[in-house]
Amino acid sequence: MFQNIALNILLTVFIVVITVPPVLFIYLYFKDRNQSQHSVLRNFPLLGRIRYIFEMLGPEMRQYMFDSDTEGRPFSRTDFANIVVAGKYMKTLIAFGSKRNFSESGWYLKNDMFPKLAEEMRVEREPKITTKRYAGTEGLFSRKEHLEAVDIQPWRLTKADAIVVGPNCKNPWHVQGPVGMSAMSFGALGENAISAISLGLGKATGSWVHTGEGGLAKYHTLGGGDVIMQIGPGLFGVRTEDGEFSPEKFKEKADNPQVKMFEIKLAQGAKIRGGHVEGSKVNPEIAEIRGVTPWKNVDSPNRHRQFHDMETLFDFIDELRNIGGKPIGIKVVMGGPDSGDELCRAMAETGRGPDAITVDGGEGGSGATYQEMADTMGLPVKSGLIYMDNALRKFGVRDRVKVFASGKLFSPDKIAIAMGMGADLVNIARGMMISVGCIGAEKCHTNKCPVGVATTDPDHQKALVVDEKQWRVLNYVITLRNGLNSLAAASGLDHYGQFKREHVMYKDEYGRVKSLAELFPYPSA
Repeated sequence: MFQNIALNILLTVFIVVITVPPVLFIYLYFKDRNQSQHSVLRNFPLLGRIRYIFEMLGPEMRQYMFDSDTEGRPFSRTDFANIVVAGKYMKTLIAFGSKRNFSESGWYLKNDMFPKLAEEMRVEREPKITTKRYAGTEGLFSRKEHLEAVDIQPWRLTKADAIVVGPNCKNPWHVQGPVGMSAMSFGALGENAISAISLGLGKATGSWVHTGEGGLAKYHTLGGGDVIMQIGPGLFGVRTEDGEFSPEKFKEKADNPQVKMFEIKLAQGAKIRGGHVEGSKVNPEIAEIRGVTPWKNVDSPNRHRQFHDMETLFDFIDELRNIGGKPIGIKVVMGGPDSGDELCRAMAETGRGPDAITVDGGEGGSGATYQEMADTMGLPVKSGLIYMDNALRKFGVRDRVKVFASGKLFSPDKIAIAMGMGADLVNIARGMMISVGCIGAEKCHTNKCPVGVATTDPDHQKALVVDEKQWRVLNYVITLRNGLNSLAAASGLDHYGQFKREHVMYKDEYGRVKSLAELFPYPSA
């Protein structure tokens, strides 16, 4: 009896296997031939589908098989690997030599004839921080790696060398590390990603979490560390039901001891336009935090309605500073050499203005923007930094303002060069995302992130285990500080907050070298 049943099942499977493919191919043939949307399929039914298969697989094939280690954009395979290795193993060691093309033009750091010894560096090595890093081996089929606890040095600036934001505010902010999270909203990123970053940066100490324009969520404060809250044109988190600014809700956020600074978003490098979040990401929790309707697309205007010129901008800054007693910064994108002049002139003439300025580069990322914006609008961060630093110095207000930089500054050398160009502090977004598992799938705007980073979907977020990824964030940030300390020592500096233009060199394709100070001399006030 059982043999007969088995034979019948096998016979049925055989018939299905034999008959279904031809029937399916015949159906697809006539469907392709009679459709009017795709010219290739109309002339080459079935065969034309191979073209679309390869077209769909193209990004993955290039990323994993055909692009060289340094070719991929916006991040190369080497970029990804360096961030992942730093987070997993706390290592930046390489063998055999650099893969950089030294015949091309580019930026370099100037080494000193007599570098500083380790004991001469002004940096905090105690108390040590307990973290977890991977040990063991990882093969294609055999994964024997395991997390092991280790004590590491924090590599913070000393309290005497700490960067003070808003020294004249009621509650100034003292920062002992130059690197923190860039603006990434809860909603653009899910709670697991935000939680892992918050916990990792909190353990690192001397760093910060940045809320982005989506408002302050409980996940931003999980790690117990410092927080920058951004206020975008949509006023999310500090708005009334009608979308107007609410002093009461702002005061509520300012009373949170973890919130150290507020940032007014004037522009973002990847999108000099209003923000956008797909309705599929706006669950009830996110809607409550932002003060919007659940499951509906959220769009904010491309400019704050509360101000329209320097005077009214300064009025708004003064109002926030008076209510909260904390430093107020602004986020800008530089459009040209004179883009900072009007702001800095007004600051000099009135004695008013922001306590911090974030210069966001056009190469910055976003979960959703337009191609023409991302490719063309706004200067890259290196040019923007130099011109903003020039403007601040020209009008004699540089000492009043701390400058944050953001825009693909994800490694110690890139950060050191940015600091030489005028940055006091550096925001990192995609480096943090890669630390918690981002693979560059470019699905951020779909809410279908395959690794659970840029999604609020519960099923997709299962991929991101907070208790594992928080250690990678911690290790990544500490490795950045350690690398900065090594570069500062090699440059003959006492600590990594001392990089100036004279420490940054530019070599052209012919081998001619000039310092940044020669290319862009410091202006006199």
